[in-house]
Amino acid sequence: MIQDIAPHRYRNEYKPGKPQDESTILFYKGRRVLLKKEKAHIVFPSYREIGECNGGAFAQEKYTYLFTVDCGEFYLGECETHMDLPGYEWEDIGIFRSALPKYLSFAGITGWQLYRWYDSRRFCGRCGGRLVKDKKERMLFCPECKQMEYPRICPAVIVAVTDGNRILLSKYAGREYKKYALLAGFAEIGETLEDTVRREVMEEVGLKVKNITYYKSQPWSFTDTLLVGFFCELDGESEITLDEDELSLAQWFERESIPAEYEDCSLTNEMMMTFKMKSFKKP
Repeated sequence: MIQDIAPHRYRNEYKPGKPQDESTILFYKGRRVLLKKEKAHIVFPSYREIGECNGGAFAQEKYTYLFTVDCGEFYLGECETHMDLPGYEWEDIGIFRSALPKYLSFAGITGWQLYRWYDSRRFCGRCGGRLVKDKKERMLFCPECKQMEYPRICPAVIVAVTDGNRILLSKYAGREYKKYALLAGFAEIGETLEDTVRREVMEEVGLKVKNITYYKSQPWSFTDTLLVGFFCELDGESEITLDEDELSLAQWFERESIPAEYEDCSLTNEMMMTFKMKSFKKP
């Protein structure tokens, strides 16, 4: 999956400081990211490159520390500071679903999640004061009313509903992603993840489930989400009642005819392929 970057190691301890020449700087504009392609790989600009392109006229305070991969530090840059970087272009963040090297794709999409958080949390939601960065942890606080803001992480479930040799697959309604996927939904206030599984399956396809079994989790920065995967079994009738506001399609597939091929990115795909290859076993 996208976060599986071994032997590289991602470290998210917050240690704000000044970027060094070899530090990587991530620039974003909405859904676009600044990068260049060298052969089959993506490359992000370094702090040294930015300085060279701007004649040394650049301010260190315009960069926010994000995280470290191995020994390399990544910073978030302000768009107006990059000027013109020869060879670099703006690409849609969807490139991180498949771009290599994988550890840079993971860094790029994780940086985008933090970029959106910083960009949407400039002012206090309680009193309107300007938020400032904390020096000890990744948190924004308001000097006026002491309100604190932490990065947004939304728990959600990915659900593989099975019925013997069959699995339920669906397609989202009104979204760019058009391939088959498993059922999914965000956890609501006051419910367990298992309750979320039951509710989402009932709401989206009108089915009851049992034997809910945890599979694996995944950080999914494309939607600020922490995904938690579950397998479960159909409990009762298999006739589908489709929620057309959420789904354009939902249908049962025999294991051998699952319309999916392996890709090394998403929890949804891994769970589909796990069932297709008959490798899932209850703990």
